[in-house]
Amino acid sequence: MSSNKLLKEKLKIINLGIESFHQTALAHGAKSLHVDWKPPLVFDKKLQELLEKNRSKIEAANLKALAIVNRGRPMLIGLAQAGEVIPGMKKNLILHAGPPIEWARMCGPMRGAIIGALLYEGLAHNEEDAASLAASSQVEYSPCHEHQTVGPMAGVVSFSMPVFILENSEYKNRAYCTMNEGLGKVLRYGAYSLEVITKLRWMEKTLYPILKEAISFAGPVDLKNIIAQALHMGDELHNRNRAGTSLFYRSIAPHILKTKAERQAQIDVLNFINGNDHFFLNLSMPASKVSLDAARGIENSSMLTAMARNGTDFGIQLSAMNGRWFVGPAEVPDALFFPGFSKADANPDIGDSAITETAGLGGFAIAASPAIVQFVGGVAQDAINYTMQMYEISVGENSVYQIPYLNFRGTPTGIDLIKVVEKNILPFIDTGVAHKKAGIGQVGAGVLSAPAMPFKLAYEEFVKGLLSH
Repeated sequence: MSSNKLLKEKLKIINLGIESFHQTALAHGAKSLHVDWKPPLVFDKKLQELLEKNRSKIEAANLKALAIVNRGRPMLIGLAQAGEVIPGMKKNLILHAGPPIEWARMCGPMRGAIIGALLYEGLAHNEEDAASLAASSQVEYSPCHEHQTVGPMAGVVSFSMPVFILENSEYKNRAYCTMNEGLGKVLRYGAYSLEVITKLRWMEKTLYPILKEAISFAGPVDLKNIIAQALHMGDELHNRNRAGTSLFYRSIAPHILKTKAERQAQIDVLNFINGNDHFFLNLSMPASKVSLDAARGIENSSMLTAMARNGTDFGIQLSAMNGRWFVGPAEVPDALFFPGFSKADANPDIGDSAITETAGLGGFAIAASPAIVQFVGGVAQDAINYTMQMYEISVGENSVYQIPYLNFRGTPTGIDLIKVVEKNILPFIDTGVAHKKAGIGQVGAGVLSAPAMPFKLAYEEFVKGLLSH
């Protein structure tokens, strides 16, 4: 087109970057096309050249990792007390959610949960003694993830707590998780009052032995099958577990009635599970972990094997850099708060439950559960948009977990660090919200994107590491 003709044409705009410019142009009657593009999180010419030389082997390694995740078969095989089965567990060790952290840097809800755990274990007799003991060298702390374990919110696991035992029947690795207490004022949200400790002891003395015996009657429970069905029924297996809990209830209830426990205890256990829509969360989390852990240690793979938050820091781990944490500050979710609370009361994001997103569930599968975006005033299309965006940063799709609205397309699975950085699209997470002060508990539920810093740090180290191969 000649310059003379170009000047005679009506102005048409191609907008890159800030979308409000595009909206302003449309409002003034101009024709505008918005290009959804952002600069990469990291741009270093030397790193980019090194990455390009190795891109084909990275992609091959990621496909290998994804295939392992897809072949995984998480099975619930039993329950035991943490000290009996969790690797490295000992009486003075407290496991917590997220990357490593010391007492001095812990947030309010994590401190509250640790105080509660020490009271529950009988290692302290009041709040003051528990806090003093927790701050001393007599108590050790370690991330759940470093002991084949995951924990929601504060994620605290102590020696006597009952835990689910999951086995990946395809690869024989195991994962562990405590049983879910329910919502509100509970240990995992940092509450430690007498009613919290009383419930934990009931779970140990009544719920645990009955459920353990029932699972022995049921035989291994196929959690992958339950998760697949729950996605078809409106769950995304992080913030909504109503269908998953119902399906688990149906599978285990007949066996609870076979146990030797008194009838009233059986009824109490059935009512507890039935009245706790989040009961299955503590199964979907270790099911995700046991599937991802089998894909650890694959050379050249940029696929994430963990995302976790301790209420102070947000950490990620990669398959190729097995066990190494890349950490940045945790952020406060956008949320729907309970009456009387606001974002000013909220603690930064906390918990190991982002392992569900890492495995293609939760925020990555939110198109299967659009009601969740109502937490932040969203509409059903927002949920679909979030999931569609997550396909852009995933290695591929799940071969079993499907989203009905997307014509049963597999959920976006296997977060690819390289795609996150190059496309500047951060993983989307839905989550619960704890009060920032110890002892108060849950104050809401909401959504957020992962912070950029851990991905920037991991990218730089991962690409530099290609030089040694």
